[in-house]
Parts: sequence; C-alpha cells; structure tokens
Amino acid sequence: MLKDFAKAKRPEDDALSQEVKQAREKLGVYQTKIKEAKLPVMVIFEGWGASGKGSVIGRVIRSIDPRFFVVRTLAEPTAEDMRYPFLHRYMKEIPEAGKFAFFDAFWMEEVVNQKMQGIIDDKTYARRVKSINTTERSLTDNGYLVMKFFFQFSKKEQKKRLRTLQADKNTRWRVSESDLHQNKHYDEYLDMYDRYLEDTNRSAAPWYIIDAKDSKWAELQVLRFLNQGIDTALKNHALAAPIRQNTFPLNRTPFLSEVTLADKVISDQEYKKELDRLQKKLHALHNELYRRKIPVIIAYEGWDAAGKGGNIKRITAALDPRGFEVLPIASPEPHEKARHFLWRFWTRLPKDGHIAIFDRTWYGRVMVERLEGYCSENDWQRAYNEINEFEKELAEWGAVVIKFWVQIDNATQLARFTDRQNTPEKQWKITDEDWRNREKWDLYEEAINEMLQKTNTTFAPWYILESNDKKYARIKALRIVVDALKQACKEK
Repeated sequence: MLKDFAKAKRPEDDALSQEVKQAREKLGVYQTKIKEAKLPVMVIFEGWGASGKGSVIGRVIRSIDPRFFVVRTLAEPTAEDMRYPFLHRYMKEIPEAGKFAFFDAFWMEEVVNQKMQGIIDDKTYARRVKSINTTERSLTDNGYLVMKFFFQFSKKEQKKRLRTLQADKNTRWRVSESDLHQNKHYDEYLDMYDRYLEDTNRSAAPWYIIDAKDSKWAELQVLRFLNQGIDTALKNHALAAPIRQNTFPLNRTPFLSEVTLADKVISDQEYKKELDRLQKKLHALHNELYRRKIPVIIAYEGWDAAGKGGNIKRITAALDPRGFEVLPIASPEPHEKARHFLWRFWTRLPKDGHIAIFDRTWYGRVMVERLEGYCSENDWQRAYNEINEFEKELAEWGAVVIKFWVQIDNATQLARFTDRQNTPEKQWKITDEDWRNREKWDLYEEAINEMLQKTNTTFAPWYILESNDKKYARIKALRIVVDALKQACKEK
C-alpha cells in the first residue's frame, strides 16, 4: 500500500486554509449527531516517528466538545500488560456510545515493533493480525466506527525532522532511540509497515494513507476522510450486521431433556472423603499454576436456585485467596451498556497465574438479553460467533477456560424457591423476578440448548453439572477443574 501510494494534490495555501476551516466546522456538527445517534468512534493514528500524528490530533479535536472525546497514547506494553492477553489493554480503551476516542498509536505499533525486534515470530505475528482483524470486525458489527490513518513520508523528510527536534533542548526528549533506529532501517520498516497494512486493510475498517510532509495538509486529509466516514456510518448505523458462519470445532452436546438427574447422587460419606481429597489436589495445583503463569477462567451459568453459589464456594475454599477472584455478574451498568457487550468481561480478566470465577457471564447476551428484549435479534444471533472468538483469544493466550451449566429440573427449582420463600434467613435469595422467570422456563430451555450447541468448543468446553443433588454437582465440578488444571500444567 505504501509503495503504491499515490499522493492527492495539495490545494494552494488559501484554498487549503479555507477547506480546513470548513471541515472543522463540519466535524463539530457531526459531533452532535454522533452523540444523538449514540455512535462510538475510534480514530487510530499510526505512522513513522516524527510524522506529526500528535500535532494533527491536537488540531482535529479543537472542533469537538472536550466532554465527548478522549486522547490516548499507548506506549510499549509494561510488564503488567504482558500478564494479560494481547488485546486486553486495547479493549479497555474503547469509547462509549456517542463519544470519540483518538489513539496516538494502537495495536499496529506494538505488533510491528515486536516483529522488527524479533520479539515475536511469523506465527505469532499471523495470530495477532488475525486477532486484530476479528476484533475490528466485531467492533464495527456492534456499531463502532473505526477510522485508521497511517502517516507516510520519506526517509529524507523523517531524518530532517528528527534533526530539528534534536537541535532544540525543549523538543529533544521527543526523539527516541526507536525513532533513530527506524530512520536508519527505513527500508526494512517500510516493508514491514506495508505488510501489516495489507494484512489488516478490511472493508469494515480500511486504512487511509496520509501524506504527512505538510502538517496542515495532513490535517485536511484526516478531516476529509473522518467526516466522510462519520457521514456514512450515521446513514448505516441502524443496519443489521451479517450473521457469520461458525467455523470453530465443536463438541457434541446433549440437549437438556437428555440429561438424567435422578441417578446423579452421592452419599454423605463419599462426599466428605472426595471433597477433602479434591480440595487438597486443587490447592497444590493452584501453586503450580502460579509458578507456571497459567491463567484460569471458570464460568458458571445455570438455573436460578441450581446451586452455583455453593459450588463456587467449594472450589474457592481450596484456593489461596491472593490468587483468585469471584466475579458476580449483574445487569450491565449504563457505562457498560454503552460499549461492546464483551467490554465488561475484557476488563475483568485475570492476570497469568491467577483464577477468575464468573458467577454468570457473557452468555447473558444469548439468554436474558435475548429473551427479555434487551438487545436485537441480530445482536444475539451474532453473539454466538463473537463469544467463540473471545474464548478462542483466551485459549490462545494460554488460559484454561472451563464453563459449567448447573442443571436442575423444574420441580426441584420450585421446591427450592418455596423453601427460600418460607425460610426467613433465606428470603433474600428469592425475588419477584425469579418467580417471573419460572414462567419462561420453556423459552429459557430453548435458548440454553441453542447456546450449548453453538458454543461448546474444543478449546472452551461446556460441562453440565447435574445438581438436583448439590453435593454430587460440587464433586463433579471439582473433579473437572482438577483434571483440566493437571492437564494444563502437564502441557505447559
């Protein structure tokens, strides 16, 4: 792309100034429309060192109400960043609906620099490019406008600017060793930039190459493309995104009607013996997980009153409290609803060597939100594939992902609801909403079956815990967790 880049004709100075003024005014008008339409806009600036990205960002944002944008500079990942998935620190920064986020460098800079420095190999590079393409597509499918600009200029021009910056004691700090190395190896970086741009130039989030030799001309190019992109996005904002075919390997999953519960029982004597044995094993494994820096994500879904809380309690009782967190997931807060539905889970992921246990999860998208009308049909139908992509990212990061569906029958739920209703110290556990949800049992069962069938992947499998006998379900869960963690430590 860069080698074939054909520069647009720069207007004369007076015409340039006039068009910049008009484009800024237009962006100011669009900012109000973005707020009204609840359109989130990500504007990503990449390019050569000293190409003027920061200067152009400063000019572009003058037209926008400062309450409705943020500017972020994402430097090289810290040691703490490296303990999370590659996408983690970027996904944390995505904007709310109706707001802008401007990024002075984003995931491109990290990937290209690490590839040039030999930190990542071709296989890791390809995996990260795939992750970026998948994520940008998922963002745009969920209503985001993603605008990507690359600031291009010659080796000669870069060298000139770097010398000018170095000559002034007040700007010398802006020239890094990386900038100097980049200019010295300009042709190699050009090849790498070109490769990355080709690999990530997709219709949902295309690249725009900016002639960066003149800062005011660069600003006008950005404003032209940005205004055009916003105009198109506002017109198409309500359109449904395509439902993509699931290409992930799936395990065979029984329907809930095929799950037998009556014979899944355990004696008190065996329960106590197995509980003690398995908890001791899990405690030892937790230490090994920390040493080997293996992250673990355990996700619980299930019927109300199925026994998720007691199940979680028996697992956490075996863990070092400094190395795990239980995350009860309720209805999303306003700032969470204003972002991609997976944002609130990206921000809650554990560090490597730690365990996160989710009491309810991202699967609310295809159950509660689906049945209660909190999202569109297109939203929840797309979500199966988006969830599989999310869990694939976690698995490729090295996480052990275990998902439990806690199953009981209708009669058992009714008995437990009634017991809670009639026992004063348990009444806090039962709500009017729980009783209302019982009336939708059949609809929920249909949604759960579809969820299990479409998301029981080989890398993030579902396990059904038969929980009419809560003690049986607790022992089964502990066995599954212990076996999965033993296997992970063995493979590591």
